[in-house]
Amino acid sequence: MEWLNYHHLLYFWTVAREGSIARASATLRLAQPTISAQLRTLEEHLGEKLFDRRGRGLVLTETGRVAFRYADEIFSLGRELLDVVKGRSPGRLLHLRVGISDVVPKLVAHRLLEPAMRLAEAVRIVCHEDHLEALLARLALHELDLVISDAPIGPHVKVRGFSHALGECGVHVFGAPKLAAARRRGFPGSLDGAPMLLPTEGSALRRSLDAWFEQRGIRPLVVGEFEDSALLKTFGSQGAGLFAGPSAIDREICAQYAVKVVGPLEGVTERFYAISAERRLTHPAVRAITETARGELFAAKA
Repeated sequence: MEWLNYHHLLYFWTVAREGSIARASATLRLAQPTISAQLRTLEEHLGEKLFDRRGRGLVLTETGRVAFRYADEIFSLGRELLDVVKGRSPGRLLHLRVGISDVVPKLVAHRLLEPAMRLAEAVRIVCHEDHLEALLARLALHELDLVISDAPIGPHVKVRGFSHALGECGVHVFGAPKLAAARRRGFPGSLDGAPMLLPTEGSALRRSLDAWFEQRGIRPLVVGEFEDSALLKTFGSQGAGLFAGPSAIDREICAQYAVKVVGPLEGVTERFYAISAERRLTHPAVRAITETARGELFAAKA
């Protein structure tokens, strides 16, 4: 059986955290040549380079980033073992690193991630929000376990990943109470000339809304465009304009932003996806997210 030398792994992990052999030497209280030799031994054992030199510092290679993530988990488990033995911890903490596309409504993201917090095993969720392309790059580097998006991986994206459909739902138009009441009569024709807050171009929902308005000859007055869906709803709550949102969370939207439903946009749907680096979803928290989304959140909501 092939074994890994954990002393070598510890030296590698420390160098990666400190950013240089010199700083790692001071932390470990070992001579620099000793650490350099141990790193070479680990690289020879793995058959891959773990670092590239950049100026006076070291940067992790792609293999190095994968190794660092595993090393981080290994030494985290070691610390938890000591805590458990000494009665300082209730048990292992499962980590879930999630990337959330900035076009995904925060309330949807919360509802999707909530099942992971209800597992019998304690979970620590680390959330990162960014554009989908940036998140997919981090997924490819194994810095994320999962990316939640409103669109699957497109054919133009040069990243290996697998899109798992979580579900879909209809889209409603919302507005502050007075504005919603004024536009409810004659809906959806009443949207013609109505002040409207839209997501920025490029998002799946924006494309669907533009196509829906075009097909029906409706010309709303676009008074604002937003990348951040929460900021868009905040403006909507203050009466700046009407806005569209997923019907699966219409109660939450109305409660949190003190708005009312104007009406449904027939034929418009929002879809959500979990994107992973592996075809099979094995992480317990990820499985809880996908199963609950399909069985509860988006069940019969399209």
